[in-house]
Amino acid sequence: MKEYQTITEVSGPLVYVETDEPIGYDEIVEIETPSGEVKRGQVLETAEDYVAIQVFEGTEGVGRDASVRFLGETLKLPVTEDLLGRVLDGSGNPIDGGPDIVPDERRSIVGAAINPTAREYPEEFIQTGISAIDGMNTLVRGQKLPIFSASGLPHSELALQIARQASVPEDVADEGEETEFAVVFAGMGITQEEANEFMDDFERTGALERSVVFLNLADDPAVERTVTPRMALTTAEYLAFEKGYHVLTVLTDMTNYCEALREIGAAREEVPGRRGYPGYMYTDLAQLYERAGRLQGEDGSVTQIPILTMPGDDDTHPIPDLTGYITEGQIMLGRELNSQGVEPPIDVLPSLSRLMDDGIGEGVTRADHSGVSDQLFASYAEGKDLRDLVNIVGREALDERDNKVLDFAEAFEEEFVDQGFHTDRDIEDTLDIAWDVLSILPKSELSRIDEEFIEEYYLGEEPDTADDAEEAEA
Repeated sequence: MKEYQTITEVSGPLVYVETDEPIGYDEIVEIETPSGEVKRGQVLETAEDYVAIQVFEGTEGVGRDASVRFLGETLKLPVTEDLLGRVLDGSGNPIDGGPDIVPDERRSIVGAAINPTAREYPEEFIQTGISAIDGMNTLVRGQKLPIFSASGLPHSELALQIARQASVPEDVADEGEETEFAVVFAGMGITQEEANEFMDDFERTGALERSVVFLNLADDPAVERTVTPRMALTTAEYLAFEKGYHVLTVLTDMTNYCEALREIGAAREEVPGRRGYPGYMYTDLAQLYERAGRLQGEDGSVTQIPILTMPGDDDTHPIPDLTGYITEGQIMLGRELNSQGVEPPIDVLPSLSRLMDDGIGEGVTRADHSGVSDQLFASYAEGKDLRDLVNIVGREALDERDNKVLDFAEAFEEEFVDQGFHTDRDIEDTLDIAWDVLSILPKSELSRIDEEFIEEYYLGEEPDTADDAEEAEA
């Protein structure tokens, strides 16, 4: 192994080294400072006579007198089923005080692209225990469904609730074997306070036993932040496709990840794209998001919930914009609902799960699920429009029917959406609560639900004859 002492420049997280032979892209590097400290890095750019190295631990203490060794392999993560219950830093090193990891194998964190013809279409329900998601924006195995949040909104609490409550409702797999569920949680650029909150919740609720946690803190190097989600997804792929787990991967916060890309791009003096972000950010995000899915002939699955904060509440910002192109829907958090104290403040109208229709219905959730969801959307949208009208003409100007729609919209937010961050509802509870609030409306307004389900589940009182209706009005 050759050792070079030909560092020509140190720029931010990057080190430039002269070489006398070709060096492979993404190759792992060890940099030893005069004090004996060894830092790891990765080749970011390579040419005939020089390479650019991004240093995971930061370049503090690295100067022209440091030694550089190229290890001849890409970054690999030691993987084993024993990773469940462990907490690691953003580079995959244990930080929980537990024993050293004895791996079954070491896997490249870049991962391999899933052949489209080998993919199995996602159509099996994952229960998060959150009514606004399970009932109206259903998550299915193998889907990538991001959460769009903003500064000051409780996306961390929502991420914890999903990680804590998510499960596969079926107790038995198709082949008669028991299914196992696991969570891989990756925190990128989070504060120490957030990290402590995450760990306290995981340990208190016992969720850590079925989870693998990667934590990259805000004061950790930006370069490490670009590695963390790849570490998490490599672990998820191993558990899913080698051990048969259904793995839910929660990535928070993808905005911090993209900011790290921008910082590294600026250090390399790249020509920036939109709003200063690298022009290749779409490709980079796709390499992460497209690692979700199911494979034909494999029992396991990888489902992703990336969480990002929209700078300035702007959903046209490059990060949510590009994420929306790649993923299969989005869950939107609403600032207005948050100010009203709704927990979680999920705004269902701009939210969408493009794969929902294939993951619900008879034999999966319940036969009335699709119609109930459509009716909730339609009636709540009308109720929101009526609120705008009330601000102009007052509620007294509305007729009885419109007042019931307004009552429904209020009950929908207070009873269906607002469930708190520590309430776990199964799909039956969610649909029963939906019928409770829909029963505020007259039967004649439930035009999106089949008559047989209205007869079975409707709880409201409806006048049976014209005379009864006149008496009720009187």
